[in-house]
Amino acid sequence: MSATPAGSAELLLRLYELRTDPALRASREWFVHGFHPQDAEEAFAMWMSKDSASYRQVTTYWEMAATFVRHGAIDEVMFHAANTEHVAVIAKLGPFLGELRRLSRMPDYLLQLEGLVLAMPEAEARLSTMRKYQRHKAAQVGSSPPPCAA
Repeated sequence: MSATPAGSAELLLRLYELRTDPALRASREWFVHGFHPQDAEEAFAMWMSKDSASYRQVTTYWEMAATFVRHGAIDEVMFHAANTEHVAVIAKLGPFLGELRRLSRMPDYLLQLEGLVLAMPEAEARLSTMRKYQRHKAAQVGSSPPPCAA
């Protein structure tokens, strides 16, 4: 299966529409600006907590989008040109993915998203820039509780 430009654009617009859902928007805001785990155990504790809806919304949204790209439904170059937040998710969780997979007993956890980001041209440079930005945000606000997600 190979994505056409028009088909890719249509799916990208649909993904954008989903991103504007108020609950997902609040979850994304929290994940990027209010969630700053220091290690895999802290990330895993949030994922498994009763307040994990925001964490799960963000991670499953980007894993779903990455799956569309990796399986040819969306053109990869077009996807990367239209999005950056998926890089932020891997910048934040990437250092912990091996341990998160072990703790959860889910060896494929975020595998599509990780593969998509790591296959990008200059992936390490982009991840480094994103991590620098995330450290700056963490220093500004510290961690905050997730919003109530529907």
